Amino acid sequence: MKRILAAFVNSYHGLVHGFKNEAPIREEIILLIISIPFAFFLAQDAWHFLLLISVLVLVLMIELLNTGIEALADKITLERSSHIKIAKDCGSAAVLGATLIAFGVWGVTLYEYLFLN
Repeated sequence: MKRILAAFVNSYHGLVHGFKNEAPIREEIILLIISIPFAFFLAQDAWHFLLLISVLVLVLMIELLNTGIEALADKITLERSSHIKIAKDCGSAAVLGATLIAFGVWGVTLYEYLFLN
């Protein structure tokens, strides 16, 4: 139980750091909070609601991982390095992929709501 509590506290610290210091994480948390009532209204059932929220949480999770990669890379060296660039670019590409998935899920949901109902 002690280990689980410590993991929760570490996760909380990561979220707080991200919210205070990283604009993309702050924006994604705010978007997630704002989206919950819209998801409740747009979702056709509980699974649809879960999907709408989950894709936004996925984007946030990958953005947090990307931030961790960038912080570690900057700690290793601030000099230009092709290896560090690859690490940062791959993290950025992962965020882009998750964002496209989220846009797809929300886009299809909005299309169905606006044009098929």
